[in-house]
Amino acid sequence: MTGELSPIDKAKFVAAKRSVDYVEDGMRVGLGTGSTAAWMVRCLGELVREDGLKIKGVPTSTRTADLAREVGIEVISLDEARWLDLTIDGADEFDASLNLIKGGGGALLQEKIVATASDQMIVIADVGKEVETLGAFPLPIEVIPFGWETTKSLVEEMLISMDVLGRDATLRMNGDRPFVTDEGNYILDLHLGRIGKANQLAMVLNQMPGVVENGLFIDICDIVIVGYGDGRVETRDINEGTVAEDRLDFLESDNLFSDLQD
Repeated sequence: MTGELSPIDKAKFVAAKRSVDYVEDGMRVGLGTGSTAAWMVRCLGELVREDGLKIKGVPTSTRTADLAREVGIEVISLDEARWLDLTIDGADEFDASLNLIKGGGGALLQEKIVATASDQMIVIADVGKEVETLGAFPLPIEVIPFGWETTKSLVEEMLISMDVLGRDATLRMNGDRPFVTDEGNYILDLHLGRIGKANQLAMVLNQMPGVVENGLFIDICDIVIVGYGDGRVETRDINEGTVAEDRLDFLESDNLFSDLQD
């Protein structure tokens, strides 16, 4: 990798690096999707190649599966694994109760299925993802393509009765075409500004015909590992009620960075 990592990339890296300390030999591990999760997959691959770590990874998207295979992680399906010891993933937002908004990368459906099929979920994030109240990041919902405009209208109408600031929904695009998920669906991004009752909104959204899943992860995450640009790491365990701080040192000449160009 040429040049120095930006502070935000350093923050993502140290959070990812700390998270793999939770992975043990023989584990079945859910592998998240997104820029921070990609650091974690690379860290795990380094442990597999250099330390002989033996794990089976269940990816949450085709791009994560491709990266996992590239770095030497054995990839299996969730059906093969049946149940997972641990899932490590990123988040677009998290609050003090470790509730999350996910789906900025479009993989929210597989991410939620994998996370809920795990004994434990660890979220890795830079400190900028922490919010007092969820909703600043647009909330993704996955919808089937059939009648998506009708679904969009129904969702916007439903939002009138919800404790949110905004009600606009936009179809996520990939160039001049709708973005299509791994499951062949579309994504609607809800621009809510603030979500007052996230649990209620999640339940109501999933009751609507045409909505497959929403990006609110409520009472799923157990641990958030927060990275800072100066190498500090903060680990918050919601079950133990603990907060631990540490600092990681690393060299950008490390093998982990040698083929990263973005």
